[in-house]
Amino acid sequence: MSSSSSSSVRQPHGHGNIGLFGLIIGAVGVVFGDIGTSPLYTIREAFAPHYGLVADHDTVLGVLSMIFWALMLVVTTKYVTIILRADNDGEGGIMALMALAQRSLPKGGRSAYLVGIFGIFGASLFFGDGVITPAISVLSAVEGLEVIAPRLHDWIVPISLLVLVSLFATQRYGTAVVGRVFGPVTAIWFLTLAALGVVNILHEPEVLNAVNPLWAARFFVDHTWGGIFILGAVILAVTGGEAIYTDMGHFGAKPIRYAWYFFVLPSLMLNYLGQGALVLEDPAAIRNPFYIGVPEWGRIPMLFLATAATVIASQAVITGGFSVARQAMQLGYIPRMKILHTSRETIGQIYIPAINWSMMAVVVALVLGFRSSSALATAYGISVSMTMLIDTVLLAIVARALWPRWRRWVLPMCALFLVMDAAFVTANIAKVLQGGWFPVVLGVLLFTLLRTWRRGRQVLREEMQKEGIRLDTFLPGLMLAPPTRVPGTAIFLTADKGVVPHALMHNLKHNKVLHERNVILTVETLSVPYSHKRLKIEAIGDGFYRVLIRFGFMETPDVPLALMCSGDEEGGICFDPMDTTYFTSRETVIAAARRGMPVWRERLFALMHRNAAPASGFFRIPGNRLVELGTQVEI
Repeated sequence: MSSSSSSSVRQPHGHGNIGLFGLIIGAVGVVFGDIGTSPLYTIREAFAPHYGLVADHDTVLGVLSMIFWALMLVVTTKYVTIILRADNDGEGGIMALMALAQRSLPKGGRSAYLVGIFGIFGASLFFGDGVITPAISVLSAVEGLEVIAPRLHDWIVPISLLVLVSLFATQRYGTAVVGRVFGPVTAIWFLTLAALGVVNILHEPEVLNAVNPLWAARFFVDHTWGGIFILGAVILAVTGGEAIYTDMGHFGAKPIRYAWYFFVLPSLMLNYLGQGALVLEDPAAIRNPFYIGVPEWGRIPMLFLATAATVIASQAVITGGFSVARQAMQLGYIPRMKILHTSRETIGQIYIPAINWSMMAVVVALVLGFRSSSALATAYGISVSMTMLIDTVLLAIVARALWPRWRRWVLPMCALFLVMDAAFVTANIAKVLQGGWFPVVLGVLLFTLLRTWRRGRQVLREEMQKEGIRLDTFLPGLMLAPPTRVPGTAIFLTADKGVVPHALMHNLKHNKVLHERNVILTVETLSVPYSHKRLKIEAIGDGFYRVLIRFGFMETPDVPLALMCSGDEEGGICFDPMDTTYFTSRETVIAAARRGMPVWRERLFALMHRNAAPASGFFRIPGNRLVELGTQVEI
């Protein structure tokens, strides 16, 4: 089993010399923001009218027992203990797990293809539920106004929208400053959760018996098969489990484990048990057990603290969306987009305007459409449960292929997780008509876009290869009647290093000159987060060079910087930035319905290709050193 690099400082993420305690506090603020706000609504939703449960003694203990064991098995065992070991060169998340699983299978085989389908569908579902997190979290926090002052009910939606729009509008400034207070504020939040839980438990210590799994078993016996649908509410307690693995690269596995085992998990369970104790004492408190469990003098401060906690949770989801989008871009699943770096010190802090404003539009629509956290809770969970099921499948593939010492116990655990995930998916399917359709439809739409872009790029590349000329046969023929050579270096970007770049052909055809040095440059994205060998340079004669630059899927491609460093490589070339010109071709795609994709997908790909950011900007090529030549390609 690969060991996590968590305990060491991860330079690529800019943590410098931060100690273990600092990383733990940082992890509390970023990693657990989503799951940490679940107590705001989970118990209340379990007793929502559509589940038909009565808040009596046995039912309350049964629901609490299910929440406890869901946290222990799904989050503690599956994600924190096992999946955090599946690090892809120190990085986590469903895209990293997919790449790790694909590397364990024969390249180009059907199994690797199916794993790619699973991984991309899971990433699409991640976005589907990811946009719900800010909406439901902020709404549930602001709904505390109803407990404090019921007459302010009509202000809940406007205040929630103001908070959310402000959050998205400030993303372009980065999270470096705000990030410093994430950990302490969230730590105060968890300490408050624990304190409130202890106070309420003291009134009904009987609630502690809920840790006994027999209460969960008795619940299913009493409610027969209909009881499985309550898992649609129980899963609300574990939403955010995927984020634990996604954010592993930012803090490492060790700080995340310590934070969860010794701080976050106890705080969450104490609060859930405290809410249960309050409901046992006063069943009417089920209308909002979180805020009713707060002393009256502390409800206004709690409203502000809860809102701050939900903003932090939303911020973590948004930045996670930026990270996943960049990974998908690097792996070739979505079009190139403009990426802005918001920190000089931390390379992982990025801002993608297109993703930010798209997420904001969807979140605002959700708040206006559902108007309450209870209504949104019916839409929440189905994508999370399906993503967790996909994680289990990918984990089993990785364990079977890469963990020979550990698979004897990991694979049986995967079988248990698969049963649990299937039960959660089944329970959440019942919520499809009540709003669960939204994240599923959004996930399917995103999956269609991702697969269309991936397939379209493949078709485009095949078409260009078919029309292209092999470089190995072109150069000898060119040198029989060489064109005029001019001083300087010309760099021609191409996706296929064996074919003459279109830009080179157009340059010869229209300008009828050849530079002193000509570089055929290909940029390759690896299935590992960071490239350990950046450059491969091959001289092919007559002033021509073939150069391959490798970037990991977590890196920001900077072609000029990589080439400037090439002089340090053995056999490298020294590039003078002021004497170098970059040539790229900009293809105009025309849908001709002749390559095996339905015409609507070809038109969709053509639209996406037309609006993709140019390669020059994505690879950070300066505009004053760039010559872009256009060409039309039918697919």
